[in-house]
Amino acid sequence: MIDGFTKRYWAGRLVYFESQDTAEQGVKREKQLKRWRRAWKIELIEQNNPTWRDLFTEVLVEFGYEP
Repeated sequence: MIDGFTKRYWAGRLVYFESQDTAEQGVKREKQLKRWRRAWKIELIEQNNPTWRDLFTEVLVEFGYEP
């Protein structure tokens, strides 16, 4: 990977996402999650994706893009 955020933080897969109706709602939710403790975030991921599989392709298909 290219040096930078993804290499530094091992951000190589999408393991959780939420859709919001508006950008404002998305920003509000993002700010809310940023205040959460790491353990709470991990619990949220594991409730929805217990194996931590990469959801990128599923997200593309859901929003009408070809993988």
